[in-house]
Amino acid sequence: MTSSQADTLQGHAAPAAAADAHPNQFALLKQRRFAPFFWTQFAGAANDNLFKFAFTVMVTYQLQVAWLPPAMAGLVIGALFILPFLLFSATSGQLADKYDKRTLILFVKRLEIFIMALAAWGFFSANIPILLGCTFLMGLHSTLFGPVKFAYLPHHLNERELTGGNGMVEMGTFVAILLGNVAGGLIIAVPEIGAHHVGFSCVGVAIIGRIVAHWIPASPATDPGLVINWNPFTETWRNLKLAHGNVVVFRSLLGISWMWFFGAVFLSQFPSFAKEVLHGNEQVASLLLVVFSIGIGTGSLMCELLSRRHVEIGLVPLGAIGMSVFSIDLYFASRGLPPSAALTLSQFVAQPAHWRVMADLALLSLFAGLYSVPMYALIQLRAQPTHRARIIAANNILNALFMIASSVIAGALLKAGFTIPQIFLLVGLANAVVAFRIFMLVPEYLLRFVAWVASRIVYRFKVRGDEAIPVEGPAILACNHVSFVDAVLLMAASPRPIYFVMDHRIFRFPVLGALFRLAKAIPIAPQKEDPAVYQAAFERAAQVLREGDLLAIFPEGGITRDGQLQPFKGGIMKILEQARADGIEPPVIPMALTHLWGSFFSRVEQGNAMVRPFRRGVFNRVGLNVGTPVPAPQVEPVGLQASVAKLLAAG
Repeated sequence: MTSSQADTLQGHAAPAAAADAHPNQFALLKQRRFAPFFWTQFAGAANDNLFKFAFTVMVTYQLQVAWLPPAMAGLVIGALFILPFLLFSATSGQLADKYDKRTLILFVKRLEIFIMALAAWGFFSANIPILLGCTFLMGLHSTLFGPVKFAYLPHHLNERELTGGNGMVEMGTFVAILLGNVAGGLIIAVPEIGAHHVGFSCVGVAIIGRIVAHWIPASPATDPGLVINWNPFTETWRNLKLAHGNVVVFRSLLGISWMWFFGAVFLSQFPSFAKEVLHGNEQVASLLLVVFSIGIGTGSLMCELLSRRHVEIGLVPLGAIGMSVFSIDLYFASRGLPPSAALTLSQFVAQPAHWRVMADLALLSLFAGLYSVPMYALIQLRAQPTHRARIIAANNILNALFMIASSVIAGALLKAGFTIPQIFLLVGLANAVVAFRIFMLVPEYLLRFVAWVASRIVYRFKVRGDEAIPVEGPAILACNHVSFVDAVLLMAASPRPIYFVMDHRIFRFPVLGALFRLAKAIPIAPQKEDPAVYQAAFERAAQVLREGDLLAIFPEGGITRDGQLQPFKGGIMKILEQARADGIEPPVIPMALTHLWGSFFSRVEQGNAMVRPFRRGVFNRVGLNVGTPVPAPQVEPVGLQASVAKLLAAG
């Protein structure tokens, strides 16, 4: 791997400059590293759905096929499309790691043109077996493209752009799905020549996708020496074991697959929900799809705004809460609707009760966008670059299994006599249970959520210079100690987990103690008071640095009682001495928390904290100034204290 590749993959060379190169995620659409890729995947998603929906409408309403009754058409088409994800995802992940991603994308786009040409012939001749074969082949097309799509982004976007880039892709995918379905339904409905126009449209969109793909920049292979295992079953098992090797990544994969389970339940029930519960016609069913797609797209785009252009997994619990709340409210909003004749679109929207239903759908899908985008970004950031595409392939396998399970479970519940609103209620409750389980297994999500709430709701938190916090590799963060929530705010400022060395007495506080234990903070006591705890703290700090993680210390040794910066103690020198003995020279990043003195969590009340909750009102403005990293050999307590004092003076 060349040095420039490593910089792109690891986030060293590009971050600071590229982060300031555009004001928001939409500016990526003007850049070659993103725009051709975005429109290529947009065209592919639109074409998939144009073809599938037109084919479904044709066999449901226009043709009488004895061996494919209309009630089974959608199920068969959906099953054929998803089957390649189960069979070939493992192989496609290997290909995406072994070969240049641009080369693979161009191959997939050529394959799409061939498939759509064959499908056009199937539409022209109303040949159902040919179109079913093309459905399977388009599923294969999507299977090949999936790992390439998500492995491409971290190769060309740095950590500060990854959430916005994923949000754009997620938004684009759902808009493309919506447009494809609408276009497919409208075109196939044209009397006599609709099928011909669908064939021409599918080929035309495929050609456009191939033309745009020509401008995608090269993305060199991450593991060119990989030997392909063509056995899909053994490789699928190997991929799942590979993903399981990183606990945070694997449980995030399960979280994403659960989101697909959740979404599939709603999407599959929209036609029946519109007809049997809302008493609307097919236009009402289409409206539900539109509202759902807009919600997902909006939530996906909001992620960058709410995350300060970092991979902010604190949004995931927020998304899970919203998904459950509005799924449950959808049950209450829809269960008491009076029966009526089939409502047209205008009649449906004229009734105020239906606006609550649409609001629930829009909001639960919006929160699903907030839930999924940070998870995708986290997987891309944390997965080993040489195995990234295979990890994504494992995710596609799990997604397919979860979506199949959702169909089976929803069908069983309907057969058992449950109504559609009751199924939505059960899914909302199950989502709360599953989310809670995931957040307990991976407490980083819950910790980041607490930090997100503290930095955006309790305080108005502004960070300056956070690009100095390294995206990977060991480093020591040295910060002044002003309040009991300093560690929480530092969590909010860092894109990576931080291990804190903290006074052992803080673990006695009921809530804060539990929070810091969950964060695996390292308790430390004075050597004279408890030599064992003192020594264990330095041994654990050395281990954190050996494992390439971030270590945070408060060199003053305790929370200030007068708002002034206290003299720095020599513990940091002992940590650096041990690191040097381990062959590590971690940089030390000076930091200064500002305007926290006088807040509820500071010791402003005669040395006591948490006495007067609103002594400074609400939404206090606080800040964090991050300084230039100091090389380990140049660190000494007095100089480090002077650096932190200078950052404090900067306000």
